[in-house]
Amino acid sequence: MALFAAARQGRKDDAELGMGVWRRAHDRFTRGLDRYHQMLEGVEDDALYNELALVANELSGLLPRVRAVCVSAQKQLPSAGQDIPGGLTGVHRALSRSGNSLAATAEAAAMSRLEGERWGIASSGIENVRRRAQLVEQDIAEAERVLLPEQPNGSPV
Repeated sequence: MALFAAARQGRKDDAELGMGVWRRAHDRFTRGLDRYHQMLEGVEDDALYNELALVANELSGLLPRVRAVCVSAQKQLPSAGQDIPGGLTGVHRALSRSGNSLAATAEAAAMSRLEGERWGIASSGIENVRRRAQLVEQDIAEAERVLLPEQPNGSPV
């Protein structure tokens, strides 16, 4: 059954996100979330795990916002290839930064895990993870801010 659900989701993604830069931006963010969650699997310290899981939940809550930006951008200026539509360069830049920030957050989480295993303390590592997660949210907020507003009929201003 999961195979059919994945196929349906793929068709829905094709229809809403297209096959160009907006789809890739969304997929990159999703892969970053997957990486962060995979990193959680090896955490043995319960306190550290709980802190990192809270950040994971916050990051996961950002995915619908990323999807909404990408769907709106695809409606406004569709992309089917590698070229970034000129009117939404700022949106793409902010989404790219959010993907980079998310990868850095996963890396910081992995480092805090190592710090906790080596020295038994990870408070500074957790703060670094939180700071990087805030950057992810800020990047998404920037993408939302620079996205062209839509008219009631669905076309960009």
